[in-house]
Amino acid sequence: MSSAQQRLSSIANHLSAESPARQKLLEKSPDDVVITLAVRTPLTKAKRGALKDTQLDDLLISLLTSVREKSKLDPSLVEDVCLGNVLHPSAAYIARSAVLAAGFPATTAASVANRFCSSGLLSIQNIANQIIAGSIEVGIAVGAESMSTNADPGAPNMSSRIMTHPLASQNEQPMGQTSENVAAQFNVTRRMQDEFAAKSYQKAERAQKAGWFDDEIVPVRTTVKDPKTGEVKDVVVNRDDGIRYGTTVDGLSKIRAAFPQWAPSTTTGGNASQITDGAAAVVLMKRSRAQQLGQPILAKFCGATVVGLEPRIMGIGPSIAIPKILSKFGLSKEEIDIFEINEAFASMGVYCVDRLGLDESKVNPRGGVGTGMGMAGIFVSEH
Repeated sequence: MSSAQQRLSSIANHLSAESPARQKLLEKSPDDVVITLAVRTPLTKAKRGALKDTQLDDLLISLLTSVREKSKLDPSLVEDVCLGNVLHPSAAYIARSAVLAAGFPATTAASVANRFCSSGLLSIQNIANQIIAGSIEVGIAVGAESMSTNADPGAPNMSSRIMTHPLASQNEQPMGQTSENVAAQFNVTRRMQDEFAAKSYQKAERAQKAGWFDDEIVPVRTTVKDPKTGEVKDVVVNRDDGIRYGTTVDGLSKIRAAFPQWAPSTTTGGNASQITDGAAAVVLMKRSRAQQLGQPILAKFCGATVVGLEPRIMGIGPSIAIPKILSKFGLSKEEIDIFEINEAFASMGVYCVDRLGLDESKVNPRGGVGTGMGMAGIFVSEH
């Protein structure tokens, strides 16, 4: 079994054999929406990593070209590509243009989805919902960001009606401040955050050394400019470069606070996600169509949900979205094998795991990734 298949197979195959909800999820129907391919570029450090000089359009062209080639699908069968993106000011232009430059025909449409940190998940939901509704038969969902070339400018200037509103005005708060808000409100200490982060790095180190990411990564041929000499080199990027080997709690404890202006000042560059360049994609269609086309079936998309909360503590969205989707499917947390939770800040990861009472071994077992909204989805592996 491939690494990508193993990653998907770990999702939901710990469901209790006695659970009627499990039996329903594992049933196979011709109308199931399934994933037939799941690939990604390497994830690299913004401003410093190997993709720092790669614009979003070139990142997408590289990824989508790999999707077209690896899927072996007739590209004319792909009816829509939905890009989840937050930061590019002209993402709609980029998405449509990259789809065409990657070798898809004029008949392949493109759209953009933005739900901040959940944008990639939203693109999957959008494509899946179109397939369920009968609008399209085959689509590609993408999540991509070039934070090197499209830095986050923060909140724009907003009207006085927003800035005087007690809830709406919270959207002006930077993400670092929301991390400190969570730490303060829910008593998440610096030590707890460093312990959580150290475990995440250690999981990612183990996964990378074992080669678990290798076959889900598609290489990117690009150029990189040496900041000291100005020399431009052709490179092939095929490896994540943000995993810090040998990370320990003691080592993390020595890193200074990143946001001393906001109490309790417990968030650091060691227990928060790097800013990242990278992209990922999945191909979706109905089971019947996949079988007709001879496509491998990796997993079934079962459903997704979204929920809002106070923007000032936006990162704890998973603690609300996960129970909501479990209730929709009649599942308990014990029946789920893997929980993939955004680790933008350890403060929020610590809170979500504790609030939900999750077994830490089931949370981001290969390390973490790194708005007042949470999103959750359920996928059942076919392997």
